[in-house]
Parts: sequence; C-alpha cells; structure tokens
Amino acid sequence: MKQLALAAGAALCCACAVAATSPLDRVYTADQNTNTISVFSPASNTLLGQIKLGNARPDVLSPLYRGEINVHGLGFSPDHKTLIAISNGSNSVTFIDTATNKVKGKTYIGRSPHEGFFTADGKEVWVVVRGEDYISVIDPVTFKETRRIQTDLGPGMVQFHPDGKLAFAVSSFTPTVDIIDVATHTIIKRISVVSPFSPFLQFTPDFSEIWMTHKDVGKVTRISTKTLEVTGVIDTGFITNHLAFAKVGGEVRAYVTVGGENAVKVYSTGKEARLLATIASGALPHGAWTSDDNTRVYIGLENGDGVQVIDTATNKIVATMGGGQAPQALVYLSNVAASADDRANLAPRVNQDAHNIQLKPSGTGGKGFMVVRNLGVVDAIEAFLYQLKPDTQYDIYISSQAAPIGSFRTNAMGMANGTMIGPVRAAAANDNAASPATISVKEAGGGAVLVGAP
Repeated sequence: MKQLALAAGAALCCACAVAATSPLDRVYTADQNTNTISVFSPASNTLLGQIKLGNARPDVLSPLYRGEINVHGLGFSPDHKTLIAISNGSNSVTFIDTATNKVKGKTYIGRSPHEGFFTADGKEVWVVVRGEDYISVIDPVTFKETRRIQTDLGPGMVQFHPDGKLAFAVSSFTPTVDIIDVATHTIIKRISVVSPFSPFLQFTPDFSEIWMTHKDVGKVTRISTKTLEVTGVIDTGFITNHLAFAKVGGEVRAYVTVGGENAVKVYSTGKEARLLATIASGALPHGAWTSDDNTRVYIGLENGDGVQVIDTATNKIVATMGGGQAPQALVYLSNVAASADDRANLAPRVNQDAHNIQLKPSGTGGKGFMVVRNLGVVDAIEAFLYQLKPDTQYDIYISSQAAPIGSFRTNAMGMANGTMIGPVRAAAANDNAASPATISVKEAGGGAVLVGAP
C-alpha cells in the first residue's frame, strides 16, 4: 500500500473538547492478524511503527505460545496516558503507556472479550466479555478484576456518558441495549433494538444520542440519552461496522463504515437523517474516529491492512497509510507522544500488503469476497461468504485443482467466514494462460455459486 504524505490536523474524538492540531497526536489500530498495534502520525500521515503484542497468524498455535491472539479492541484513559488493547483469542486486556509505547500491565478475563473503555473518572476499566454474559470491571492501577456486571449473552461494547452517571452497553447476540448505573454497577433499563448483532456505539458530540451499528442487517439505531428510547433507525448497508461524528460547516455529520460496499456513508444528524455522500474506500472499512478539530475522519481498512484519511470539508480521501493486518478498532489520541517523530519501542511493519478478490455470483444469488496475505511459501486466504443457503456446506477451489482448499458451513443466515492456508499465487502462476486462474465457491456436490480471479 502506497503511503502518501500530507500535513493534516488531527486529535482526539468528536466527543471531546476541540483542541489544536499537534504533531504529538497519534492514531492507533488494533491489528487482528498480526497481533500488533499500528501507530500512525496524523501530522505526516505515516506509519511510525508497531507495538508487537504477539506473533502473526498462523504462528500462534504452539502449546508454548505466550503472546496475545486476535488483537481486536481499543480504549483509552481520559488523560490519554493509557491505551488498552483487548485480544479476544487470548482473553486479555493489555495496558500500554502512550508516552513510551511500553506494556505496563495485563489482565486475563473471561472468554472472548471484545471492547473496553475507562469510566469517565478514569478509576475503572469496563471490558465486555462477548463470549459470555457479563462486563468485567478492572482496576487500572492493580490490573485486577474487581467485579462482574451481569448482562444478557454477548455484550459487544460499552461507552460512558461524561457526566459519569450512565453507561450504555450494546450486544453482539441479543437485540437489546443495557443502560447501567455506573455508581451501583446495576442495569436500570433494557432497550429493544432491531437486530442481535451490534459491534459498536458512539455518542453524538453533544451527548444527546448514541448511535449504534447493526453489522448483520446493515442499519444504525439512534437512542436518546435523555429519554432512553429509540429515536430512529437508518438503513446504511451491507456489513455496517463503526461510525464517527464530525462538525462541518456548523452541522454535525455521521461517517459510517460499510464494509460490504467498500464505502463510508455520510449522514445528516437532524430529526430525519439524510444520506449526504458516499465515499468509495479501500477494502472492508471497519474502525473510525475523528480528529479534535473535526477536519479529518480516520478509517481502518480490515482487508486493506491500513488506514485512510477523509477530509471532512470535501468528503475526499486524502491519504492512505499501510499498517498491520486486519485492523479492527481505531482510535485517535491527542498530545501523547514525546516528540513529533518519536518511535520509542516501536517495531518496523511486520507484514506486506494484502490482495483482495471480489467474488461474483455465477447464478442468481450470493455475495462474497476473499483476502489473500503472504505467509512466505504459502498464503493465508480469508473467505467472507454471504446470502447463501443456510446450514449448507460450501467448498472453495482454486482453478482446476481437484481438491478444495477449504470448506465452510453457513449459519442460519447463510453466512460463513474463515481462514485457509494454501498456495494461491503459485496456483495462479502455474495455470494455463489460455484458461485464466479462478477461485470458485461451490455448494457441496454442486456447481459454482461464486467465482473470482486471483
């Protein structure tokens, strides 16, 4: 991925006070496949390096392996001095000093945690344990779990109103939002929403609403923080991931990453949200965060292995920065570095760029795409399959090879996702030039339903 240099103002999130642009600001991504945190300078739009929390896939399977697996979620303290990284494969929360990029503590909690955040006063860290049914509360000084807050199955993310009184927790398995009294650690209300899968929520700049994404059905729900009721639902698109807000020309706009369309959609935030623009992005946009001065929105590319920068005045992408593999969460922190080009305790980029393959239906149905990442003599091939028959086996073939490189069974919604290991580039190179290389997704015992060219 080509890196473009562009001087750009940047800072923390739209939910914080406006601050001047500083070369000491940083953008961070949680890189799920390389188990790194990529650290970017928004002033120069460059990757400064990576914080290595574990080995890159697939080198995480040894019984003696001690590193983190699936570095996925990010949160930070109110004073910006601590970054937390949640790894859902190793069930850990890693505490990182933003001034030095050093790990200062680690907490192991329950199965498959997803996201975490500090309370408004900075005295507790709440981490949703998505593979179970509670929020783990951690002391950020001792790094010890102090209590658990019971929820329905699969809490997906939690955020705190700045008045310190209420927390809002969405779910990845249950179509509800939990409203939690922070002081007593008790749920005071549950709000029903349109689907059971929400990976992300964010406050509007004035904290009057939360907006939450529904990845499974491609929607965004708006909830009033005053009435604690749903105020609207927006149809946003296939694989709606994260969102961020920016104030542009006196109006607040919402920037929503729509992974299945490789787009960021911009909405008004009045009583009736209107689609204002659709910005074509790199492969599978995921995480999103806004600069303090509202001039930039930063987008992580899950299948593009990097970050793109949107100029909010023009809704144009003005820079692309290569980073770690499969970035998930993305945050922007202001005034955290010791110097403009500080690279203390950062490693050089450990990975190469990804190669994306769009799968097209050969008949009347189905969607899909694949991303291929070089592992040396072989490749890691991640498949994303959608809108196929439910509870059905599908096999993936490269060119005319007799055996499939992988097989997947769809869930009740006709979706499947997984990783295979194989020589995609070698197979493509050795294929007969008169018969171009293809990737085929076939129903077990049947013909191809999706095809693509590597």
